[in-house]
Amino acid sequence: MLVRDARESDLPEILVIHNNAIAETTAIWDTELADIHEREAWFAARTGAGHPVLIAEIHGKVAGYASYGQFRPKSGYRFSVENSVYVSDIFHRRGVATALMRALLERAERGGVHAMIAAIESSNRTSIGLHEKFGFTTVGQLPEVGFKFGRWMDLTLMQRTFAEGVASPS
Repeated sequence: MLVRDARESDLPEILVIHNNAIAETTAIWDTELADIHEREAWFAARTGAGHPVLIAEIHGKVAGYASYGQFRPKSGYRFSVENSVYVSDIFHRRGVATALMRALLERAERGGVHAMIAAIESSNRTSIGLHEKFGFTTVGQLPEVGFKFGRWMDLTLMQRTFAEGVASPS
């Protein structure tokens, strides 16, 4: 498995993974599928802001992708980011999410991120377990803030603060 920076040529495969998460899971709370133009705009916004978009590649195929972006738009949040990690159905249980998370955290530490936030649908024990494995702790739960597939969903907020991140910005 190779974890590397995504390229625009990876976007069609990223789109397939993204749309599967929309159509089949509660990992993404959108209800309408994205198109390639939306993914192009997302990629340009992330990379233009200096945020990583990573992919895990297995046998020349995109097995998963991960990224982080600004947590909230106010300047006071500029040292906090929110992460995303998604794996293709055909590559589950092969360490893809672990490899992507490890690389994403390394980028965050090198990039001066102070806190990384994960917003996870509360019944997604796999994602919660992945984040716990990397030192995230649950800092809150918002009951019934989302609605998809005919049911209300709770949101679990998890956070990891970096010891070597921004200690006291000037």
